[in-house]
Amino acid sequence: MTTPSSEEFDHTVDVLVVGSGGGGMTAALAAEDAGLETLVIEKGARFGGSTALSGGGIWVPGAPSQVAAGYHLDPESVIGYLRTITEGSVNEARLRRYVEDAPRMMAFLEKSSSWLKFVWKPGYADYYPELDGGSEQGSTINVPPIDLRELGELEQQLLQPLALAPKGIWLGPKELRSFYRIRQSWEGKAVLVKLLWRMVRARVFGDRIAAIGQSLAARLRLAMRDHDIALWLNTPMTSLLTDASGAVTGAVIEKDGRRQRVRARRGVIVASGGFDHDMAWRKEQQPLVDQDWSFGNPLATGDGIRAGEQVGAATGMLDEAWWFPAIQWPDGRMQFMLNERMMPAQFIVNGDGVRFCNEAEPYMDFGHHMLAGQQTGVTHIPCWLITDHRSWKRYVIGGHLPIPKVPFAPVPTGDKIPRAWLESGVVKAAGSMEEMAVKIGVPPEPLRATAARFNEIATAGYDADFQRGDSAYDNYYGDHTLPNPNLFPLGKPPFYAFRIVLGDLGTSGGLRTDEHARVLRADDSVVAGLYAVGNASAAVMGRSYAGAGATIGPAMTFGYVAARHIAEHRGTDTAVETGGAQQESPN
Repeated sequence: MTTPSSEEFDHTVDVLVVGSGGGGMTAALAAEDAGLETLVIEKGARFGGSTALSGGGIWVPGAPSQVAAGYHLDPESVIGYLRTITEGSVNEARLRRYVEDAPRMMAFLEKSSSWLKFVWKPGYADYYPELDGGSEQGSTINVPPIDLRELGELEQQLLQPLALAPKGIWLGPKELRSFYRIRQSWEGKAVLVKLLWRMVRARVFGDRIAAIGQSLAARLRLAMRDHDIALWLNTPMTSLLTDASGAVTGAVIEKDGRRQRVRARRGVIVASGGFDHDMAWRKEQQPLVDQDWSFGNPLATGDGIRAGEQVGAATGMLDEAWWFPAIQWPDGRMQFMLNERMMPAQFIVNGDGVRFCNEAEPYMDFGHHMLAGQQTGVTHIPCWLITDHRSWKRYVIGGHLPIPKVPFAPVPTGDKIPRAWLESGVVKAAGSMEEMAVKIGVPPEPLRATAARFNEIATAGYDADFQRGDSAYDNYYGDHTLPNPNLFPLGKPPFYAFRIVLGDLGTSGGLRTDEHARVLRADDSVVAGLYAVGNASAAVMGRSYAGAGATIGPAMTFGYVAARHIAEHRGTDTAVETGGAQQESPN
């Protein structure tokens, strides 16, 4: 074979990274550190991907910040934990690579840039802490908040959350738990005071503080800037290039209004996300997904997965997503249903008017129960969370603050349900369970019996039907002034029902990969020169979710793994340096 002429390519780099989320930016930093010329391309006008829209948690058992705090986890136990929850659906070598390299990834990032400092705040349990290898202290790692003014002109290029909070309103991960206890603890009231002060500071001093996923994406981008790693926005990849042997040697992109060819001497890393918002594809793979209820990056339409398929890559788990029960408000805005499901005085019913699972269980499991129930012919999408007026006045529900009415407050306050909620049908109010049954379209007698049974087990303090409250995870956002933080009887009417639909954080199936993030064919042979990470790949978590940050943690880890593998295996099983005529995959 002969080296292609330079005229065949518009640009040449060592590594081409497709996508600018946490996985893509981590891969770029690791590749550049290994001395590889790296280019990141981003389909949209803003960087950050779904990472920028997320809670920003990174699940890393054995992270340096854990070790520094004197908390040590046995890697073999963690591998066993993942083996248990993935139920044999994930190759053992991938699980082991993740557990071994996630702490190395984090140590590398902290060493690579002063912007990348990670903190561990114990107490947010893994999602199955009762299993061997699970942790009640948790392994969710976060970054500190950041003033977005540090980004300079890059601030305008950061992907903004789908629903912007009022200026100055931001919460750190641990503050959120306290905030939900605004009526139960002084810590919750202190967080409210902090929020008011932050609003004042933002208006007086111009603070533009960002936390969680916004801070993580901003910090990774600042690290890239400091290392002079190129990022091209508004540059979608349309297809991959291969040589005569089938090895991936680059990609076709669109930039500045024209089609261009980029040569990647060492490899292409696809970190372009899932197919969250391609509804035709989702209905084909996930027929029970009725509407576009995804919280993922609006531009995530599966481009990278399709490009991989076109060069012979196999896919896995395309029927799966990071499910998350949610409320869809009248304006179409989606809101997580998280702390509400851990609230003590509530239960959730299906179309038959009966409970169908532990309401406080991890959101991925709750989503699977909605899907499984829907397949029986009984309506589970939507389902309804039923609570009482006492809870409305005591807990944060749907973003409503249980404090006296505050004129012009940025969120609902006061004792009354917002009229728009009731008029839209997203929330129903009733004076009895029989009336509620009519309003939400379920049989009256089963709903009345469900309410009576729930009050019976709540009074006893033990959920004999679904074991709600048995797990430390269930308890996290519960009411710790009660013997069982997740159980309390419903009291007097009026009663309220909140409509729950099946949202998701993005799809979690994609290109099949090995423990080095190399893309595989159906026969498990490697597509040389092609790597996939994050939601563009079939998840290392299988059909489960180990703990908060179990999407971003693997994306960043395998971005690091892919870059290191490219650097360490020059000329063996990555993209070849020479070859015959380049072939463009079909569109």
